Amino acid sequence: MNVSLILIILFVGALVTFLSGDKLASKVALFFGLAAAGCSIVLLNHFNLGENISFISQWITKPNVSFALKADGLSLAMVLLTTILTAIITFSSFGNVYKNAKSFYALILFMSFAMVGTFLASDGLLYYIFWELSLIPIYFITLVWGNGDVEERRKAVVKFFIYTLAGSLFMLVAFVYLYQKAGSFLIEDLYKINLSATEQLWIFLAFFLAYAIKIPLIPFHTWQANVYQKAPTVGTMLLSGIMLKMGLYSIIRWQLPLAPAAAHEYKYIFIAIGLAGVIYGSIVALRQRDLKKLLAYSSLAHVGLIAAGTYTLTLDGLRGAVLQMIAHGFVVVGLFYVAEIIFRRYETRVIAEMGGIRTQTPRFTSMFLILVMASISLPATFNFVGEFTVLYSLSQINIWFAVLGGTTIILGAYYMLRMFQHAMLGETNSKVFADVTINEGITLVVIIAVLLFFGMFPKPILDLITPSLEEILNQINRIN
Repeated sequence: MNVSLILIILFVGALVTFLSGDKLASKVALFFGLAAAGCSIVLLNHFNLGENISFISQWITKPNVSFALKADGLSLAMVLLTTILTAIITFSSFGNVYKNAKSFYALILFMSFAMVGTFLASDGLLYYIFWELSLIPIYFITLVWGNGDVEERRKAVVKFFIYTLAGSLFMLVAFVYLYQKAGSFLIEDLYKINLSATEQLWIFLAFFLAYAIKIPLIPFHTWQANVYQKAPTVGTMLLSGIMLKMGLYSIIRWQLPLAPAAAHEYKYIFIAIGLAGVIYGSIVALRQRDLKKLLAYSSLAHVGLIAAGTYTLTLDGLRGAVLQMIAHGFVVVGLFYVAEIIFRRYETRVIAEMGGIRTQTPRFTSMFLILVMASISLPATFNFVGEFTVLYSLSQINIWFAVLGGTTIILGAYYMLRMFQHAMLGETNSKVFADVTINEGITLVVIIAVLLFFGMFPKPILDLITPSLEEILNQINRIN
């Protein structure tokens, strides 16, 4: 039993969902989503027992390309995030009706297949293929089932597609150059290459461009807010909860170990870029009147801090970044789902048109408040663990980095609590707000349970990811 089984389940699930017809598509997709999540948990148990669940097979002889899937603590953590959130996102969509539902749900599973492949691939060319494959489903999900004017939606999604594809081409060129040096795309062989300082700088920048666009980091963020707003909520969840983590994960797995000298030489610059995103995202979020746009810029601030943590090149920085990736994945999916629940009832995302909801639905208000508190990293929530660890790592580099990074908590608390106040509190709204359905309640409770459980007991995730992060850090520090 190995990790290729997860890919098989998701790929077969996408095909079966498409063939099942519109009426059964959502239920079939949920079944395969749950099956993939269950398979991930079973494989995690095998991994914890010391079994080798990686997979490698020769794929192409010339050039030398292997179908290689590496299962370590880091990749398994990201696979679990992907498969569990895929199931949650699929279930959350049951309150909506989609035209051509079979294609919609098949694309969700295919996107999950591509993202899982990206997290597991340990051959550079295979990794690049999965990386690009994940673009195709979200392009069509946003274009066909998105919100607002069709022409505006098309412009937004084409800009995103071209930006991401163009950035990825630089990464492909870097892989081709590394292949000429190593004669292989396998990550273990690429790690062994001795590159000059100049070569490392160009490789480092080529990977950075691909990842900075995907995450995104400023100034490569211009596609984000429009795509998040125009995409259907399911698409926004997939983008913010999982897809952007591909870039953050790849910094740790590929960029830093392949060009360690450049990483050490220029780390202050890239930490500063991450922190600039924290400040910029927080300030712009203060000005937003649309709930989805506010959450998009809030996400920009949070991922900027995560990126800054990865570039500290410390164990605490890498560990905090991974913890925050997972925590952010759950909380941002929960918050975008809350925005969707409100839209289902009021058909608006303008914050000023909400208000007075608390008196009509105290249960929903309480769950929304917990998600807001998790987003601003209140102690005892999962986000606090990751954010505190990242800030501590920044303080080890320079105390002012930690001070600047802390603005994400201060400004985040201000704009998130102000948004909650305007959206939920005040006099009772004249519009009736129906209480959450059973499906909506289950989705929110599951997300909140994860955030609270790992906020108080993060040890299982720390134990899982630490050994692989230590190996990567040894590779990054091999120049010393």
